[in-house]
Amino acid sequence: MKFLDQAKVYIKSGSGGGGAVSFHREKFIEFGGPDGGNGGRGGDVIAICAEGLNTLIDFRYQQHFRAGTGVHGMGKNRTGADGEDIVLRVPKGTQIFEEDQETLIADFTEVGQRVVLLKGGNGGFGNAYFKTSSNQAPRRANPGQEGVEKGIWLRLKLIADAGLVGQPNAGKSTFLAAVSAAKPKIADYPFTTLHPNLGVVRIGEREFVLADIPGLIEGASEGVGIGDRFLGHIERCNILIHLIDGTNEDVVHVYKAVRHELAAYADVLADKAEIVVLNKVDALTDEEIEDKVKALKKASKAEVRLVSGVTGAGVEQVLWDVLNFLDAEKAEAAELEKRATETKWTP
Repeated sequence: MKFLDQAKVYIKSGSGGGGAVSFHREKFIEFGGPDGGNGGRGGDVIAICAEGLNTLIDFRYQQHFRAGTGVHGMGKNRTGADGEDIVLRVPKGTQIFEEDQETLIADFTEVGQRVVLLKGGNGGFGNAYFKTSSNQAPRRANPGQEGVEKGIWLRLKLIADAGLVGQPNAGKSTFLAAVSAAKPKIADYPFTTLHPNLGVVRIGEREFVLADIPGLIEGASEGVGIGDRFLGHIERCNILIHLIDGTNEDVVHVYKAVRHELAAYADVLADKAEIVVLNKVDALTDEEIEDKVKALKKASKAEVRLVSGVTGAGVEQVLWDVLNFLDAEKAEAAELEKRATETKWTP
């Protein structure tokens, strides 16, 4: 299945059915009176967060979605049937925007969430509705309300606990493959990873979700390389694992280049907690490791973990660092919620 994380679709709610102009005709009933029924309501356009989906690929092959039209009213006070709703099934993590790509309509973070994007038009009133004591034979009925049509953007942001960032060939896919059952493409040329990958990491009796995105290079925010379009997939991550290729001569420059691109994309990424990891240490001498760790500590002002994605050395420590951070975040959130509950005023 191809990965698609953005799609534009056109939606239209159903028009309401028109009301009927009808009079009762029956033997021995001289003045049957009006009996035109109301029109049925037009169908709604609904978006539902569905389980089992992880891409927007379905919206590449169908871009137009139209709800059913309400049936017209009929004689004998028969109301027309309502138009059929149409449902857009989207994966968890999908955001729906107006055509300007800025106005957020819905943000699906849980399976089962449901949002009505467009309401169907109301059905028109039949002439029976307009009967009064002074107008006992009305000859008018309302047409159904027209449906509404517009274009919307669907944008998928993967939901993961931690995200892997780094330059191309930093070893992100190798790291993901080593710690999860995910099978990303791994090769020795730049931009092997062309779309985000997700993996479930299990350590001890615990697990968390890890996301790997294509590599970032200098100028990614201006469209260089693959650009920064995939950075949205790590916006929801709690913590970033910043992998740095230890075989690079200037690891500080590599570190700062990636940090610059994160900040250029959004402040929320620049402010996220990160674990700085020097990868491919199996290819370095002890002296090289010492020099590069010292330089990275000074640049990042953080502890530097040593890892080899190929041999697995140091990998487990990084995973425990992630779990410890996630636990601390949950504990802090629980404490804040507890304080809010305790200080809540009750009459």
